[in-house]
Amino acid sequence: MRVTFQPNDVVVECFDFYEVTIDIVDPTFHNPFTEVEVFGLFGEDKAPFTWTYDLPDNQIGKGSNSDYLIPVDGFCDSPDGSVFRIRFMPRSAGSYIGTIVLKYQGKVWSHEEKFEVRDAGRRGPLRVDPEHPFHFQWEGTGEHFFYNAMTTYHLLGIRRDEEINRTIDRFHISKVNRLRVLINSCRWKNAMLYSEPVYESDDFTFLYGPWIAERPDNHANPGWDETRFDVGYWQKIERTLAYARDRSMIISIIMYGDAFRPGCDPFGKERMGGQDEQRYFRYAAARLSAYSNITWDLTNEYRLIRPHEWVERMGYFLRSCDPYRHLISCHGHETFEFRTSGWADFAMYQRWDEFGGYDYMINNRNLQIETGRIIPQVNEEYGYEDHYPSFGGKEAPARSADTLRRKAWEIYMAGCYQTSGEYAGSGLGGWVNGRGDDSMTLLNHYAPIVTFFENCEWWRTTPDNSLIDNPGCYCLADPGGLYIVYSPVGQEIRIKLASGSYGAIWFHPKSGVYGERRELASNGEILTISCPDHRNDMVLQISAVTR
Repeated sequence: MRVTFQPNDVVVECFDFYEVTIDIVDPTFHNPFTEVEVFGLFGEDKAPFTWTYDLPDNQIGKGSNSDYLIPVDGFCDSPDGSVFRIRFMPRSAGSYIGTIVLKYQGKVWSHEEKFEVRDAGRRGPLRVDPEHPFHFQWEGTGEHFFYNAMTTYHLLGIRRDEEINRTIDRFHISKVNRLRVLINSCRWKNAMLYSEPVYESDDFTFLYGPWIAERPDNHANPGWDETRFDVGYWQKIERTLAYARDRSMIISIIMYGDAFRPGCDPFGKERMGGQDEQRYFRYAAARLSAYSNITWDLTNEYRLIRPHEWVERMGYFLRSCDPYRHLISCHGHETFEFRTSGWADFAMYQRWDEFGGYDYMINNRNLQIETGRIIPQVNEEYGYEDHYPSFGGKEAPARSADTLRRKAWEIYMAGCYQTSGEYAGSGLGGWVNGRGDDSMTLLNHYAPIVTFFENCEWWRTTPDNSLIDNPGCYCLADPGGLYIVYSPVGQEIRIKLASGSYGAIWFHPKSGVYGERRELASNGEILTISCPDHRNDMVLQISAVTR
Protein backbone atom coordinates (compact mmCIF):
# COMPACT_ATOMS: atom_id res chain seq x y z
CA MET A 1 0.00 0.00 0.00
CA ARG A 2 1.57 3.30 -1.11
CA VAL A 3 0.56 6.64 0.47
CA THR A 4 1.23 10.07 -1.07
CA PHE A 5 0.27 13.56 0.14
CA GLN A 6 -0.62 16.31 -2.32
CA PRO A 7 -1.45 19.92 -1.25
CA ASN A 8 -3.95 21.91 -3.30
CA ASP A 9 -1.91 25.12 -3.33
CA VAL A 10 0.93 26.95 -1.64
CA VAL A 11 -1.04 30.19 -1.21
CA VAL A 12 -4.61 30.39 0.11
CA GLU A 13 -6.91 33.17 1.32
CA CYS A 14 -8.09 33.79 4.87
CA PHE A 15 -11.37 31.95 5.49
CA ASP A 16 -10.91 29.76 2.45
CA PHE A 17 -9.23 26.43 3.17
CA TYR A 18 -5.90 24.77 2.61
CA GLU A 19 -6.46 21.16 1.55
CA VAL A 20 -4.13 18.17 1.37
CA THR A 21 -5.25 15.12 -0.61
CA ILE A 22 -3.95 11.73 0.51
CA ASP A 23 -3.88 9.22 -2.33
CA ILE A 24 -3.55 5.54 -1.48
CA VAL A 25 -2.55 3.00 -4.11
CA ASP A 26 -3.84 -0.55 -3.58
CA PRO A 27 -5.71 0.15 -0.31
CA THR A 28 -6.24 -2.94 1.84
CA PHE A 29 -9.01 -1.56 4.07
CA HIS A 30 -12.21 -3.46 4.72
CA ASN A 31 -13.93 -0.25 5.84
CA PRO A 32 -11.81 2.91 5.52
CA PHE A 33 -14.41 4.96 7.43
CA THR A 34 -13.83 2.99 10.64
CA GLU A 35 -10.30 1.59 10.29
CA VAL A 36 -8.23 4.63 9.28
CA GLU A 37 -7.47 7.82 11.16
CA VAL A 38 -6.33 11.02 9.49
CA PHE A 39 -5.56 14.05 11.59
CA GLY A 40 -3.20 16.98 11.71
CA LEU A 41 -2.06 20.19 13.36
CA PHE A 42 -1.95 23.55 11.61
CA GLY A 43 -0.88 26.98 12.74
CA GLU A 44 1.20 30.06 12.06
CA ASP A 45 4.89 29.41 11.59
CA LYS A 46 5.92 31.74 14.41
CA ALA A 47 9.10 30.06 15.62
CA PRO A 48 11.35 27.10 14.88
CA PHE A 49 9.38 23.99 15.66
CA THR A 50 10.15 20.30 15.79
CA TRP A 51 7.24 18.12 14.73
CA THR A 52 6.92 14.85 16.58
CA TYR A 53 4.43 12.03 16.63
CA ASP A 54 3.89 9.81 19.65
CA LEU A 55 2.00 6.70 18.55
CA PRO A 56 0.71 5.42 21.90
CA ASP A 57 -0.80 8.77 22.85
CA ASN A 58 -1.77 9.94 19.34
CA GLN A 59 -0.01 13.19 20.06
CA ILE A 60 1.52 15.35 17.32
CA GLY A 61 3.21 18.72 17.38
CA LYS A 62 4.84 18.61 20.79
CA GLY A 63 7.15 21.53 21.27
CA SER A 64 7.51 25.18 22.17
CA ASN A 65 5.13 26.36 19.44
CA SER A 66 2.21 24.01 20.22
CA ASP A 67 0.01 26.74 21.71
CA TYR A 68 -0.48 28.20 18.24
CA LEU A 69 -1.61 24.95 16.65
CA ILE A 70 -5.12 23.84 15.75
CA PRO A 71 -5.98 20.10 15.65
CA VAL A 72 -7.98 19.10 12.56
CA ASP A 73 -9.57 15.80 11.54
CA GLY A 74 -9.33 14.40 8.03
CA PHE A 75 -11.91 12.24 6.27
CA CYS A 76 -12.28 9.47 3.73
CA ASP A 77 -13.48 10.74 0.35
CA SER A 78 -13.81 7.52 -1.64
CA PRO A 79 -15.80 4.31 -1.06
CA ASP A 80 -12.69 2.12 -1.20
CA GLY A 81 -10.42 4.37 0.84
CA SER A 82 -8.16 5.36 -2.04
CA VAL A 83 -8.63 9.08 -1.28
CA PHE A 84 -8.57 10.94 2.04
CA ARG A 85 -8.53 14.68 2.58
CA ILE A 86 -7.76 17.11 5.36
CA ARG A 87 -8.70 20.80 5.33
CA PHE A 88 -7.63 23.79 7.35
CA MET A 89 -9.36 27.19 7.36
CA PRO A 90 -6.87 29.94 8.33
CA ARG A 91 -8.33 32.99 10.03
CA SER A 92 -5.44 35.45 9.60
CA ALA A 93 -2.71 36.17 7.08
CA GLY A 94 0.81 34.92 7.46
CA SER A 95 3.12 31.97 7.02
CA TYR A 96 1.70 28.64 8.17
CA ILE A 97 2.96 25.19 8.93
CA GLY A 98 1.09 21.95 9.17
CA THR A 99 1.63 18.25 9.67
CA ILE A 100 -0.73 15.47 8.61
CA VAL A 101 -0.78 11.93 9.91
CA LEU A 102 -2.47 8.82 8.53
CA LYS A 103 -2.71 5.90 10.91
CA TYR A 104 -3.73 2.32 10.01
CA GLN A 105 -3.14 -0.93 11.90
CA GLY A 106 -0.29 0.49 13.94
CA LYS A 107 1.48 2.00 10.93
CA VAL A 108 1.93 5.73 10.54
CA TRP A 109 2.48 7.92 7.47
CA SER A 110 3.18 11.61 8.08
CA HIS A 111 3.70 14.70 5.97
CA GLU A 112 4.75 18.30 6.65
CA GLU A 113 3.76 21.39 4.69
CA LYS A 114 4.39 25.12 4.71
CA PHE A 115 2.07 27.55 2.97
CA GLU A 116 1.16 31.21 2.83
CA VAL A 117 -2.16 32.85 3.70
CA ARG A 118 -3.22 36.25 2.37
CA ASP A 119 -6.11 38.48 3.37
CA ALA A 120 -8.53 38.92 0.46
CA GLY A 121 -11.35 40.55 2.43
CA ARG A 122 -13.51 37.45 2.88
CA ARG A 123 -16.23 37.82 5.47
CA GLY A 124 -15.42 34.60 7.29
CA PRO A 125 -17.64 32.74 9.77
CA LEU A 126 -20.67 34.15 11.53
CA ARG A 127 -20.04 35.14 15.15
CA VAL A 128 -21.93 36.67 18.06
CA ASP A 129 -21.00 40.34 18.46
CA PRO A 130 -19.10 40.52 21.80
CA GLU A 131 -20.11 44.15 22.33
CA HIS A 132 -23.76 43.68 21.35
CA PRO A 133 -24.34 39.97 22.12
CA PHE A 134 -27.98 39.87 21.03
CA HIS A 135 -26.64 40.30 17.50
CA PHE A 136 -24.33 38.71 14.91
CA GLN A 137 -21.35 39.86 12.89
CA TRP A 138 -18.92 38.49 10.32
CA GLU A 139 -15.57 37.56 11.83
CA GLY A 140 -13.47 38.58 8.84
CA THR A 141 -14.80 42.08 8.28
CA GLY A 142 -16.60 42.94 11.52
CA GLU A 143 -19.73 43.84 9.53
CA HIS A 144 -23.01 43.20 11.31
CA PHE A 145 -25.24 40.44 10.00
CA PHE A 146 -28.94 41.18 9.72
CA TYR A 147 -30.30 37.64 10.05
CA ASN A 148 -32.96 37.15 7.37
CA ALA A 149 -33.45 33.42 6.92
CA MET A 150 -35.67 31.05 4.95
CA THR A 151 -36.53 27.38 5.44
CA THR A 152 -35.42 25.18 2.53
CA TYR A 153 -35.36 21.78 4.25
CA HIS A 154 -34.83 19.58 1.20
CA LEU A 155 -32.63 21.86 -0.90
CA LEU A 156 -30.22 18.93 -1.29
CA GLY A 157 -33.01 16.79 -2.72
CA ILE A 158 -32.93 18.93 -5.87
CA ARG A 159 -31.19 16.63 -8.31
CA ARG A 160 -29.18 19.06 -10.45
CA ASP A 161 -26.54 21.43 -9.14
CA GLU A 162 -27.67 24.06 -11.64
CA GLU A 163 -31.14 24.15 -10.07
CA ILE A 164 -29.70 24.33 -6.54
CA ASN A 165 -27.55 27.24 -7.67
CA ARG A 166 -30.54 28.96 -9.29
CA THR A 167 -32.41 28.60 -6.02
CA ILE A 168 -29.56 30.09 -4.00
CA ASP A 169 -29.23 32.98 -6.45
CA ARG A 170 -32.93 33.71 -6.22
CA PHE A 171 -32.70 34.03 -2.45
CA HIS A 172 -29.49 36.02 -2.63
CA ILE A 173 -31.03 38.59 -4.97
CA SER A 174 -33.91 38.98 -2.50
CA LYS A 175 -31.52 39.66 0.40
CA VAL A 176 -31.96 36.31 2.15
CA ASN A 177 -28.65 35.50 3.83
CA ARG A 178 -29.28 32.20 5.64
CA LEU A 179 -30.96 28.94 4.58
CA ARG A 180 -32.08 26.04 6.78
CA VAL A 181 -30.97 22.82 5.08
CA LEU A 182 -31.34 19.18 6.14
CA ILE A 183 -28.39 16.89 5.45
CA ASN A 184 -30.38 13.84 6.59
CA SER A 185 -33.65 13.57 4.65
CA CYS A 186 -37.04 12.73 6.12
CA ARG A 187 -37.51 10.32 3.18
CA TRP A 188 -41.14 11.16 2.46
CA LYS A 189 -42.97 9.54 -0.42
CA ASN A 190 -44.38 13.01 -0.86
CA ALA A 191 -44.97 16.04 1.30
CA MET A 192 -48.73 15.72 1.61
CA LEU A 193 -48.32 14.87 5.28
CA TYR A 194 -47.74 18.59 5.56
CA SER A 195 -50.57 19.57 3.22
CA GLU A 196 -48.17 20.45 0.42
CA PRO A 197 -48.21 18.77 -3.05
CA VAL A 198 -44.45 18.34 -3.45
CA TYR A 199 -43.62 14.98 -5.01
CA GLU A 200 -40.76 12.89 -6.34
CA SER A 201 -39.90 13.93 -9.91
CA ASP A 202 -37.08 14.08 -12.41
CA ASP A 203 -36.03 17.32 -10.73
CA PHE A 204 -36.43 16.43 -7.07
CA THR A 205 -36.26 13.53 -4.61
CA PHE A 206 -36.71 12.90 -0.89
CA LEU A 207 -34.42 9.85 -1.20
CA TYR A 208 -31.03 11.06 -0.04
CA GLY A 209 -28.93 10.80 3.08
CA PRO A 210 -25.43 10.73 4.54
CA TRP A 211 -24.86 6.96 4.57
CA ILE A 212 -24.77 4.15 2.02
CA ALA A 213 -28.23 2.58 1.69
CA GLU A 214 -28.77 -1.09 0.90
CA ARG A 215 -32.20 -0.21 -0.50
CA PRO A 216 -31.83 3.41 -1.68
CA ASP A 217 -35.31 3.50 -3.29
CA ASN A 218 -37.11 2.33 -0.16
CA HIS A 219 -38.54 5.28 1.77
CA ALA A 220 -39.31 3.54 5.04
CA ASN A 221 -36.52 0.94 5.16
CA PRO A 222 -33.44 2.06 3.20
CA GLY A 223 -31.08 -0.22 5.10
CA TRP A 224 -28.56 2.40 6.14
CA ASP A 225 -25.02 1.26 6.77
CA GLU A 226 -24.15 3.92 9.32
CA THR A 227 -20.48 2.88 9.23
CA ARG A 228 -20.08 3.96 5.58
CA PHE A 229 -20.75 7.41 4.17
CA ASP A 230 -22.09 8.23 0.71
CA VAL A 231 -19.16 10.36 -0.44
CA GLY A 232 -20.92 11.46 -3.64
CA TYR A 233 -23.71 12.96 -1.57
CA TRP A 234 -21.26 14.73 0.77
CA GLN A 235 -19.49 16.17 -2.27
CA LYS A 236 -22.84 17.57 -3.37
CA ILE A 237 -23.20 19.25 0.04
CA GLU A 238 -19.76 20.78 -0.41
CA ARG A 239 -20.55 22.12 -3.87
CA THR A 240 -23.67 23.73 -2.43
CA LEU A 241 -21.72 25.28 0.44
CA ALA A 242 -19.05 26.63 -1.91
CA TYR A 243 -21.63 28.24 -4.19
CA ALA A 244 -23.48 29.78 -1.24
CA ARG A 245 -20.24 30.99 0.36
CA ASP A 246 -19.40 33.04 -2.72
CA ARG A 247 -22.70 34.86 -2.14
CA SER A 248 -22.20 35.38 1.62
CA MET A 249 -25.04 32.94 2.24
CA ILE A 250 -24.99 31.07 5.56
CA ILE A 251 -26.20 27.46 5.43
CA SER A 252 -27.66 26.09 8.65
CA ILE A 253 -26.60 22.43 8.68
CA ILE A 254 -29.48 20.50 10.27
CA MET A 255 -28.29 17.05 11.33
CA TYR A 256 -31.79 15.53 11.46
CA GLY A 257 -35.26 16.47 10.25
CA ASP A 258 -38.37 14.57 11.30
CA ALA A 259 -36.20 11.65 12.29
CA PHE A 260 -39.00 9.86 14.13
CA ARG A 261 -40.26 8.75 10.71
CA PRO A 262 -39.25 5.25 9.50
CA GLY A 263 -36.13 5.24 7.37
CA CYS A 264 -34.65 8.46 8.72
CA ASP A 265 -32.78 7.70 11.94
CA PRO A 266 -30.64 4.53 12.07
CA PHE A 267 -29.74 5.09 15.72
CA GLY A 268 -33.00 5.71 17.56
CA LYS A 269 -33.26 5.66 21.32
CA GLU A 270 -31.27 2.46 21.59
CA ARG A 271 -27.99 3.77 20.14
CA MET A 272 -28.36 7.55 20.33
CA GLY A 273 -25.15 9.27 21.31
CA GLY A 274 -23.14 6.13 20.71
CA GLN A 275 -20.06 5.48 18.62
CA ASP A 276 -21.82 5.31 15.25
CA GLU A 277 -23.79 8.52 15.79
CA GLN A 278 -20.67 10.27 17.01
CA ARG A 279 -18.94 9.17 13.82
CA TYR A 280 -21.71 10.91 11.84
CA PHE A 281 -21.22 14.19 13.70
CA ARG A 282 -17.43 13.95 13.56
CA TYR A 283 -17.42 13.21 9.83
CA ALA A 284 -19.72 16.19 9.18
CA ALA A 285 -17.38 18.45 11.13
CA ALA A 286 -14.28 17.11 9.38
CA ARG A 287 -15.77 17.67 5.90
CA LEU A 288 -17.79 20.83 6.37
CA SER A 289 -16.29 22.98 9.12
CA ALA A 290 -13.56 24.34 6.83
CA TYR A 291 -16.36 26.13 4.95
CA SER A 292 -16.75 29.51 6.61
CA ASN A 293 -20.47 29.86 5.84
CA ILE A 294 -22.09 27.28 8.09
CA THR A 295 -23.89 27.13 11.40
CA TRP A 296 -24.91 23.88 13.13
CA ASP A 297 -28.40 22.76 14.18
CA LEU A 298 -28.27 19.52 16.19
CA THR A 299 -31.75 18.52 15.02
CA ASN A 300 -35.06 19.95 13.93
CA GLU A 301 -37.66 19.80 16.76
CA TYR A 302 -35.46 17.74 19.06
CA ARG A 303 -38.27 16.77 21.42
CA LEU A 304 -39.73 14.50 18.74
CA ILE A 305 -36.63 12.28 18.61
CA ARG A 306 -34.18 12.97 21.44
CA PRO A 307 -34.23 13.86 25.15
CA HIS A 308 -32.69 16.93 26.72
CA GLU A 309 -29.65 14.95 27.85
CA TRP A 310 -28.81 13.93 24.28
CA VAL A 311 -28.88 17.54 23.10
CA GLU A 312 -26.48 18.57 25.84
CA ARG A 313 -24.14 15.68 25.16
CA MET A 314 -24.06 16.06 21.38
CA GLY A 315 -23.83 19.83 21.58
CA TYR A 316 -20.60 19.60 23.52
CA PHE A 317 -19.39 16.74 21.33
CA LEU A 318 -19.95 18.70 18.12
CA ARG A 319 -18.24 21.70 19.69
CA SER A 320 -15.19 19.50 20.34
CA CYS A 321 -15.17 18.29 16.70
CA ASP A 322 -15.29 21.73 15.07
CA PRO A 323 -11.89 23.44 15.31
CA TYR A 324 -13.35 26.81 14.24
CA ARG A 325 -16.26 26.99 16.68
CA HIS A 326 -18.97 27.69 14.13
CA LEU A 327 -22.16 28.78 15.85
CA ILE A 328 -24.28 25.91 17.23
CA SER A 329 -27.89 25.77 18.35
CA CYS A 330 -30.76 23.30 18.43
CA HIS A 331 -34.22 23.95 17.04
CA GLY A 332 -36.58 23.60 19.97
CA HIS A 333 -40.21 24.51 20.38
CA GLU A 334 -41.89 27.12 22.55
CA THR A 335 -39.01 27.23 25.02
CA PHE A 336 -35.23 27.01 24.77
CA GLU A 337 -33.82 24.90 27.58
CA PHE A 338 -30.17 25.55 26.79
CA ARG A 339 -29.84 29.25 27.63
CA THR A 340 -26.76 28.73 29.80
CA SER A 341 -25.23 25.74 28.00
CA GLY A 342 -21.69 26.50 26.84
CA TRP A 343 -22.17 24.86 23.44
CA ALA A 344 -25.32 26.88 22.56
CA ASP A 345 -24.37 30.11 20.82
CA PHE A 346 -27.88 31.39 20.04
CA ALA A 347 -31.44 30.40 20.96
CA MET A 348 -33.92 29.03 18.40
CA TYR A 349 -37.66 28.73 18.99
CA GLN A 350 -40.74 27.53 17.14
CA ARG A 351 -43.85 29.53 17.96
CA TRP A 352 -46.47 30.02 15.28
CA ASP A 353 -49.00 32.66 14.32
CA GLU A 354 -50.20 35.39 16.63
CA PHE A 355 -48.40 33.79 19.59
CA GLY A 356 -44.92 34.05 18.07
CA GLY A 357 -44.52 37.79 17.64
CA TYR A 358 -43.37 40.71 19.75
CA ASP A 359 -44.66 39.70 23.19
CA TYR A 360 -43.32 36.18 22.87
CA MET A 361 -39.87 37.23 21.69
CA ILE A 362 -39.45 40.12 24.13
CA ASN A 363 -40.23 37.68 26.91
CA ASN A 364 -37.55 35.30 25.63
CA ARG A 365 -35.10 38.17 25.42
CA ASN A 366 -35.85 39.14 29.04
CA LEU A 367 -35.55 35.54 30.22
CA GLN A 368 -32.14 35.39 28.57
CA ILE A 369 -31.06 38.58 30.33
CA GLU A 370 -32.05 37.05 33.67
CA THR A 371 -29.53 34.25 33.18
CA GLY A 372 -26.66 36.73 32.92
CA ARG A 373 -25.58 35.17 29.62
CA ILE A 374 -26.69 37.14 26.57
CA ILE A 375 -27.03 35.34 23.22
CA PRO A 376 -29.11 36.15 20.11
CA GLN A 377 -32.77 35.07 20.05
CA VAL A 378 -34.43 33.68 16.91
CA ASN A 379 -37.97 32.53 16.14
CA GLU A 380 -36.75 29.92 13.68
CA GLU A 381 -40.20 28.82 12.56
CA TYR A 382 -43.38 30.85 12.99
CA GLY A 383 -45.36 30.15 9.84
CA TYR A 384 -45.01 29.58 6.12
CA GLU A 385 -46.62 31.54 3.33
CA ASP A 386 -50.25 30.31 2.87
CA HIS A 387 -49.37 27.07 4.70
CA TYR A 388 -52.14 24.97 6.30
CA PRO A 389 -55.36 26.50 4.96
CA SER A 390 -56.93 24.20 7.57
CA PHE A 391 -55.38 21.87 10.10
CA GLY A 392 -56.83 19.46 12.64
CA GLY A 393 -60.35 20.25 11.48
CA LYS A 394 -59.98 23.87 12.51
CA GLU A 395 -59.55 26.91 10.34
CA ALA A 396 -56.02 28.22 10.81
CA PRO A 397 -55.14 31.92 11.01
CA ALA A 398 -54.26 33.47 7.67
CA ARG A 399 -50.58 33.09 6.86
CA SER A 400 -50.37 35.30 3.83
CA ALA A 401 -47.08 36.91 2.85
CA ASP A 402 -48.34 40.21 4.25
CA THR A 403 -49.34 38.64 7.59
CA LEU A 404 -45.92 37.04 7.93
CA ARG A 405 -44.21 40.30 6.95
CA ARG A 406 -45.96 42.10 9.78
CA LYS A 407 -44.99 39.32 12.19
CA ALA A 408 -41.37 39.61 11.07
CA TRP A 409 -41.40 43.32 11.92
CA GLU A 410 -42.69 42.50 15.40
CA ILE A 411 -39.90 39.99 15.95
CA TYR A 412 -37.22 42.40 14.79
CA MET A 413 -38.66 45.18 16.94
CA ALA A 414 -38.19 42.91 19.96
CA GLY A 415 -34.46 42.97 19.23
CA CYS A 416 -34.63 39.40 17.90
CA TYR A 417 -34.46 37.59 14.55
CA GLN A 418 -36.65 35.35 12.41
CA THR A 419 -36.82 32.58 9.82
CA SER A 420 -39.82 32.10 7.54
CA GLY A 421 -40.60 30.10 4.40
CA GLU A 422 -42.31 30.40 1.04
CA TYR A 423 -45.53 29.04 -0.40
CA ALA A 424 -45.34 25.36 -1.44
CA GLY A 425 -48.89 24.82 -2.68
CA SER A 426 -47.88 25.14 -6.32
CA GLY A 427 -45.98 21.87 -6.01
CA LEU A 428 -42.68 23.42 -7.01
CA GLY A 429 -41.23 23.36 -3.52
CA GLY A 430 -41.41 26.58 -1.50
CA TRP A 431 -40.42 26.03 2.12
CA VAL A 432 -40.14 22.27 1.49
CA ASN A 433 -37.06 22.54 -0.73
CA GLY A 434 -36.51 26.21 -1.60
CA ARG A 435 -37.59 26.05 -5.24
CA GLY A 436 -39.71 29.03 -6.19
CA ASP A 437 -41.24 31.12 -8.94
CA ASP A 438 -43.10 34.38 -9.35
CA SER A 439 -46.29 32.98 -7.78
CA MET A 440 -44.56 33.27 -4.41
CA THR A 441 -44.46 36.79 -3.00
CA LEU A 442 -42.89 36.39 0.44
CA LEU A 443 -39.40 37.43 -0.63
CA ASN A 444 -40.74 40.66 -2.10
CA HIS A 445 -42.24 41.48 1.30
CA TYR A 446 -39.11 40.68 3.31
CA ALA A 447 -36.41 42.32 1.18
CA PRO A 448 -37.48 45.88 2.22
CA ILE A 449 -37.02 44.91 5.88
CA VAL A 450 -33.39 44.08 5.22
CA THR A 451 -32.92 47.25 3.19
CA PHE A 452 -34.25 49.35 6.05
CA PHE A 453 -32.19 47.84 8.85
CA GLU A 454 -28.97 47.62 6.90
CA ASN A 455 -29.19 51.38 6.35
CA CYS A 456 -28.88 52.06 10.07
CA GLU A 457 -26.95 50.76 13.11
CA TRP A 458 -29.81 48.63 14.42
CA TRP A 459 -27.54 46.52 16.62
CA ARG A 460 -26.97 49.51 18.93
CA THR A 461 -30.68 49.78 19.77
CA THR A 462 -32.73 48.03 22.44
CA PRO A 463 -36.53 47.61 22.71
CA ASP A 464 -38.09 50.41 24.73
CA ASN A 465 -41.79 51.05 24.19
CA SER A 466 -41.86 53.43 27.17
CA LEU A 467 -40.54 56.16 24.88
CA ILE A 468 -43.69 56.24 22.73
CA ASP A 469 -47.22 57.20 23.67
CA ASN A 470 -48.84 54.94 21.06
CA PRO A 471 -50.42 51.69 22.26
CA GLY A 472 -49.76 48.79 19.90
CA CYS A 473 -46.61 50.34 18.45
CA TYR A 474 -43.04 49.19 19.02
CA CYS A 475 -39.84 51.13 19.56
CA LEU A 476 -36.14 50.33 19.29
CA ALA A 477 -33.86 53.02 20.65
CA ASP A 478 -30.28 54.03 21.12
CA PRO A 479 -31.20 57.14 23.14
CA GLY A 480 -29.72 60.27 21.70
CA GLY A 481 -28.65 58.42 18.56
CA LEU A 482 -31.22 56.28 16.74
CA TYR A 483 -34.93 55.60 17.24
CA ILE A 484 -37.03 53.17 15.18
CA VAL A 485 -40.81 53.00 15.60
CA TYR A 486 -43.01 50.42 13.91
CA SER A 487 -46.72 51.21 13.79
CA PRO A 488 -49.05 48.42 12.58
CA VAL A 489 -51.48 51.18 11.55
CA GLY A 490 -50.36 54.47 10.03
CA GLN A 491 -50.77 57.19 12.69
CA GLU A 492 -49.00 60.15 14.20
CA ILE A 493 -46.28 59.13 16.64
CA ARG A 494 -45.73 60.69 20.03
CA ILE A 495 -42.16 60.01 21.11
CA LYS A 496 -39.79 61.21 23.81
CA LEU A 497 -36.36 62.02 22.42
CA ALA A 498 -33.18 62.95 24.25
CA SER A 499 -32.18 66.57 23.80
CA GLY A 500 -30.57 67.24 20.45
CA SER A 501 -31.06 67.70 16.72
CA TYR A 502 -32.49 64.89 14.61
CA GLY A 503 -33.57 63.94 11.14
CA ALA A 504 -36.85 61.99 10.85
CA ILE A 505 -37.94 59.95 7.87
CA TRP A 506 -40.92 57.67 7.24
CA PHE A 507 -40.52 54.29 5.59
CA HIS A 508 -43.24 52.28 3.85
CA PRO A 509 -42.37 48.73 4.94
CA LYS A 510 -44.48 47.03 2.28
CA SER A 511 -43.09 48.92 -0.71
CA GLY A 512 -39.66 49.74 0.69
CA VAL A 513 -40.02 53.43 -0.20
CA TYR A 514 -38.69 56.22 2.01
CA GLY A 515 -40.49 59.52 2.46
CA GLU A 516 -38.96 62.98 2.75
CA ARG A 517 -36.55 63.74 5.57
CA ARG A 518 -37.70 66.21 8.25
CA GLU A 519 -35.49 68.10 10.71
CA LEU A 520 -36.38 67.93 14.43
CA ALA A 521 -35.11 69.56 17.58
CA SER A 522 -35.81 68.16 21.04
CA ASN A 523 -35.36 69.52 24.55
CA GLY A 524 -36.18 66.14 26.05
CA GLU A 525 -39.94 66.54 25.74
CA ILE A 526 -42.48 64.39 23.90
CA LEU A 527 -42.74 65.32 20.22
CA THR A 528 -45.67 64.59 17.90
CA ILE A 529 -44.73 63.52 14.39
CA SER A 530 -47.44 63.33 11.77
CA CYS A 531 -47.71 60.33 9.45
CA PRO A 532 -48.09 60.65 5.65
CA ASP A 533 -50.05 57.40 5.23
CA HIS A 534 -52.89 56.24 7.52
CA ARG A 535 -53.89 53.26 5.38
CA ASN A 536 -50.88 50.99 5.93
CA ASP A 537 -48.37 50.00 8.57
CA MET A 538 -45.48 52.47 8.74
CA VAL A 539 -41.97 52.79 10.15
CA LEU A 540 -40.47 55.98 11.54
CA GLN A 541 -36.69 56.35 11.73
CA ILE A 542 -35.20 59.20 13.75
CA SER A 543 -31.43 59.73 13.69
CA ALA A 544 -29.26 62.22 15.54
CA VAL A 545 -27.73 64.92 13.37
CA THR A 546 -23.93 64.90 13.58
CA ARG A 547 -22.57 68.39 13.61
